[in-house]
Amino acid sequence: MATAVPAMVDPAQGEAEERYHRAKQRAIRRRRLMPLVGAGTLLAVWAALVYGLEVPPYIAPSPLRVVETLYMRFGMLMTNLAPTAIEAISGFLLGNVVAIIIATVFVHQKTLEEAFFPMIVLINTIPVLAKAPILVLLLGNGIEPKIAIAALICFFPTLVNMVRGLESVNPQAMELMRVLSASKREVFFKLRLQNSLPYLFSALKIAASTAVIGAIVGEWIGTTVGIGALLIHAMYNFDSALLYATAIVGACFSVAFYFVITLIERLVVRWHAPPVT
Repeated sequence: MATAVPAMVDPAQGEAEERYHRAKQRAIRRRRLMPLVGAGTLLAVWAALVYGLEVPPYIAPSPLRVVETLYMRFGMLMTNLAPTAIEAISGFLLGNVVAIIIATVFVHQKTLEEAFFPMIVLINTIPVLAKAPILVLLLGNGIEPKIAIAALICFFPTLVNMVRGLESVNPQAMELMRVLSASKREVFFKLRLQNSLPYLFSALKIAASTAVIGAIVGEWIGTTVGIGALLIHAMYNFDSALLYATAIVGACFSVAFYFVITLIERLVVRWHAPPVT
């Protein structure tokens, strides 16, 4: 009876794989460590400037004072973050869903794209602070104008990227779909939509940050709750520590929102996954 001969393992290949694995692990650790080093450096420079130049606390607080404010007023900060988060997430969903629908229409109806895309560009060039009072007059002084402002900020980048993604399909793949007598629906879902997902998620990651900005700007126009309202309150009361703490809370929420979209991208776009971090 013949016996199986074990395959010979090349030691050089094993060593190369081990070196590659170690290099990959070092790169991952470096990507995780360097932001901490950068943040620590900025905090050190901030503290040195405040203490070295003896800056008055009402102009610029020390990092320790801001941390103390974050701890002592954490409940108030979270209470004001909640409406801002609702406005940002609602505006994010509304703006991106409308952008995806319109991009789909534009791709299939070029006449509509030629007629209305310049108008959309024109509306996008209007500053947010100019749009906000108009939306307050149209929608009232409730949560609706804040959501609308966040949606408008998210809308244009997603529209542009989605149209580009839907249109930039491989010509050979498109020709193959025609040869196979695929319907427009099949071409859209099996080719165009799949091709557009990396473009779409690039826009969504931008929108995740800008939606928070839109919600905060909307709160400046007239409200008593939210991150935007708390920023105005802290500024007029010369409470610089609360001002910085509020800005940090808003920024942390924006970063968390960004990473949620990144995680969803890794789960959905497996064939075009971003690098491991």
